[in-house]
Amino acid sequence: MTAERIADVTRNTAETKIRVRINLDGTGTAKLSTGIGFFDHMLDQIARHGLIDLDIDCKGDLHIDGHHTVEDVGITLGQAVAKAVGDKKGLRRYGHAYVPLDEALSRVVIDFSGRPGLHMRVPFKSGMVGAFDTQLAFEFFQGFANHALVTLHIDNLHGDNAHHQCETVFKAFARAIRMALEIDPRMGDVIPSTKGSL
Repeated sequence: MTAERIADVTRNTAETKIRVRINLDGTGTAKLSTGIGFFDHMLDQIARHGLIDLDIDCKGDLHIDGHHTVEDVGITLGQAVAKAVGDKKGLRRYGHAYVPLDEALSRVVIDFSGRPGLHMRVPFKSGMVGAFDTQLAFEFFQGFANHALVTLHIDNLHGDNAHHQCETVFKAFARAIRMALEIDPRMGDVIPSTKGSL
């Protein structure tokens, strides 16, 4: 690997003002400020378990609800990952992970395919975890998949506690993306597709 895989993306709308700085080859350090404590906790899982340095600052219209904040962070993070990953030469491309937390178990599979798509089945047992609306997990991953240009499959296989369900999803996502973003020394300078581009 010769080039640093870093990105700095700003997204400003009437609903949110967001800056995301990312290093895909980091150590898992995170500086997070979205105004939603549990969401920051989930983003920290991505950094820590994905070994991605992540700096996210978001000022959103939380006086309405968390929807715009969570969705737009997903969009901006996706844009940052797409920018940092570059042309995908030498990339492993695919990643997968199973992660348990007590009674909960989730599986995430990701493909840096260039074709955005999300399949997500997470039957949350509660509508809220702290100030986080669990419906917004879908909006986050939808925004991410659309803008990182990835195919993403997320399944919660077991779980009775919504906190545990959500945390296993984000941890499995982190582990899957870590695998997919690794540089495969056997690939050399080749794009991992028979088409020659992704």
